[in-house]
Amino acid sequence: MRKSIYILAGILSLVIGVVGIVLPIVPTTPLLLLSGVCFAKSSHKMEQRLRQSKLYQFYVADYAETKTIAKERKKKIIWQIYLLMGISIYFAPLMVVKIMLLGLTFFITYYLFKVIPDK
Repeated sequence: MRKSIYILAGILSLVIGVVGIVLPIVPTTPLLLLSGVCFAKSSHKMEQRLRQSKLYQFYVADYAETKTIAKERKKKIIWQIYLLMGISIYFAPLMVVKIMLLGLTFFITYYLFKVIPDK
């Protein structure tokens, strides 16, 4: 039963993480990390599939293994975030939502450049 719950949680976090690739409000990397943890506790085969996927390699591998992100990679990440968050802020119907998205953008920028060390 426990194994099934971990597999389900891993699949669910993987699906939501993939959605996060195109929706800036959904955090891709933490959800892919969660998928890895859930699969590690439930299915070695699924964990290996995830770790070998291009998605995992692109979004998670560096951070998961070294707890660092290369400075050039951070720059690419932040421009993607700014682009997608800018679009989201522009189309958000309520001023409160716009302000929250802007605050989230500032937080992500701070966290990416001040909390996560450079590789």
